Amino acid sequence: MSAQRLHVHSTRIPVRWGDLDAYNHVNNTIYFRYCEQARVEWCENMGFVVRTNQPTGPVIINAACTFLLPVNYPATVLLEMSAGEPGRSSVMTWYEMRVEGDDRIYAEGSSKMVWMDHATGRSVPLPAELRALFEAA
Repeated sequence: MSAQRLHVHSTRIPVRWGDLDAYNHVNNTIYFRYCEQARVEWCENMGFVVRTNQPTGPVIINAACTFLLPVNYPATVLLEMSAGEPGRSSVMTWYEMRVEGDDRIYAEGSSKMVWMDHATGRSVPLPAELRALFEAA
């Protein structure tokens, strides 16, 4: 898989009071929710409905996050998502999280997305529309 990264999506996510933990900053699990939100928006913007009632769709087989600075309330998270050159059935995605009004990176993450046949639980080739993003770049 190539090291090429293509910017594919940006989103703004308001921090909710309920996102905070006992230390009064965004709980570590919520960062994964922010990445999930960006990933779902990206897929839906490409025309893929992310639901199990579809014959095929994306699943995540691994996810990672490095927490660099705490995010506090109130804030709006600015999340930039990029994707790597696709394999047969998978594509790597990366995330950078900032807080609106601050150029510093608060967290960096990644996940590997695999296209799966929901009936069999097996991987299938990525949709041509997703591959076309990289051919056009």
